[in-house]
Amino acid sequence: MWVLNNTSTQPLTFLLTGIPGLRAAQIWVSIPVCLLYAVALSGNSMILFVVLREQSLHEPMYYFLSMLSATDLSLSLCTLSTTLGVFWFEAREINLNACIAQMFFLHGFTFMESGVLLAMAFDRFVAICDPLRYTSILTNARIAQIGMSMLTRNVAVMLPVVLFVKRLSFCSSTVLSHSYCYHVDLIQLSCTDNRISSILGLFALFSTTGFDCPGILLSYVLIIRSVLSIASIEGRQKAFNTCVSHISAVAIFYIPLISLSLVHRYGHSAPPFVHTIMANIFLLIPPVLNPIIYSVKTKEIQKAVIKVLIQKQIQI
Repeated sequence: MWVLNNTSTQPLTFLLTGIPGLRAAQIWVSIPVCLLYAVALSGNSMILFVVLREQSLHEPMYYFLSMLSATDLSLSLCTLSTTLGVFWFEAREINLNACIAQMFFLHGFTFMESGVLLAMAFDRFVAICDPLRYTSILTNARIAQIGMSMLTRNVAVMLPVVLFVKRLSFCSSTVLSHSYCYHVDLIQLSCTDNRISSILGLFALFSTTGFDCPGILLSYVLIIRSVLSIASIEGRQKAFNTCVSHISAVAIFYIPLISLSLVHRYGHSAPPFVHTIMANIFLLIPPVLNPIIYSVKTKEIQKAVIKVLIQKQIQI
């Protein structure tokens, strides 16, 4: 067995994997995957466009929605090239630096999405529990500060992870389990002690999603308590309806994440392609469904999207 590290004269290259055991069917599997990417990219681009263009949408709720769309768009783009490259052209090779860069952005944007969902929960909490101070609390400056703090947090937790992965040495087996670079997948191929990298990965996870998830739950406990104090049934229903889209976004982010964690931990007897499909579902479902949910459930977004589409038809 030979060892490769960053100081080796031989180029350190990894091999990405499509769907284990279904290699012959990859070209057919790539069709729905490509369609999902197309929906994710076009849907989130449309949300960003209408929020930036329509003056009526220049409110805290829609600023946070544009952050969510920008994050989903970035998350889709950082895996698009390698996933479709593997499925369409059997372009499986990726060097260590490119792999680490993809891993940084993949996990960084995942943590960013978790943070944005927490910020949106806070937005709903203020809107329902303290509506008179809503605009004074969530000013443009404060929204920008929230966005920058989430970005800073993600860079701070991911930089040590990246630096310690760079220090690892790798054995002759350099075949990754996915069509993109995943931290756990990468460090498992290391020949050297990877305990520090593993601990840093867990710390990054718990200091982001592990903090955000309880924060979202606490926000909704306070929201429910506030809503139940509203005398009229109509008022309660109206208040709850403003949260439906966000609750859906939280569900489609955390349910696949928890399911993927359970499959990795307890699904050792499951075929390898099950792990791969679950990982791809986790990456694609939120970017695909979030713009659809907000376009269907939020009347203001729906009207803005229809307005843009009608104007384009008239120009044609």
